[in-house]
Amino acid sequence: MTADFHMKTDLDHLPLRKRRVLEQVVDILLEDFNEKITTATSERRKRGRVLKIILFGSHARGDWVEDRTSGYFSDYDLLIIVNGKEFTDVATYWTAAEDRLLLLCKGESSVPQFIVHTLDEVNSQLKVGQYFFSDIVTDGILLHELREKTPSGKVRRLVKPMPPDEATAKKIAQEYYELWSKRANDAVFMARAAISGNKYNEAAFNLHQATERAYNAYLLTHTLYSPATHNIKTLRSRCEDMEPSLRPIWPRDTRQSRRHFELLKKAYVEARYSKHYKITAEELEWLSERVEALIEAVDLACEGFLRG
Repeated sequence: MTADFHMKTDLDHLPLRKRRVLEQVVDILLEDFNEKITTATSERRKRGRVLKIILFGSHARGDWVEDRTSGYFSDYDLLIIVNGKEFTDVATYWTAAEDRLLLLCKGESSVPQFIVHTLDEVNSQLKVGQYFFSDIVTDGILLHELREKTPSGKVRRLVKPMPPDEATAKKIAQEYYELWSKRANDAVFMARAAISGNKYNEAAFNLHQATERAYNAYLLTHTLYSPATHNIKTLRSRCEDMEPSLRPIWPRDTRQSRRHFELLKKAYVEARYSKHYKITAEELEWLSERVEALIEAVDLACEGFLRG
């Protein structure tokens, strides 16, 4: 395999069991996407391709964590690069793969989390030195590659990351932090008001929003990028991989604490639309304390980063 730029391609630093899991993960992603493409009715959709799958984050760097005492395990972070914008739609093209990956890793405490972008999107960010994608290309490991050619026969590649404009990047990061930190605190305020009014489902939704916004504040401040998702488990995984100080905020060592987080995760949809969603005042109080602790920890991390 010939890799773009100077990307690594070997997984020798990972235990054999993790390498085998990643092989299966790649197979599932490709199988599910290809099935969607081959059964498509339009010729345009039939031309969809997965160009690259890149492992990034702690499993690529070699500093993943498996702490059975606390229950914290680093997830597998993957970037999927496709050849058209419509193929980045997770709901249409990737939901079945997500479900299969959860089943695959049911006995494995590390689970795959992925984002999907086009080659043009990634290259445009590399050209301006965007931290997040530059780090992926520099430190990531290429797991799958399909060379795509232009109509003239030229192979389309990942471009070399350019140095960022530090002054502009810091200004944008500061603006992101101020915006999203305020939004997180606003959502907590609304959640507290809803609890006082015994509107428990509304409170749960606002606590979900506060959590999502706090994680967005962290990611946008540190990398100028946050994935387009409302899945707070995905956002939590990405932030905790970068910031160990955030890991203790959501205890994983008891069934009850894990259940509370799942209630919060489900609140984005179910608290608004499902008559079966139930949450108690005690559960909301526990979640409120955790969300407020999260915002405080994110503020400390972001303010320290911006000062540096």
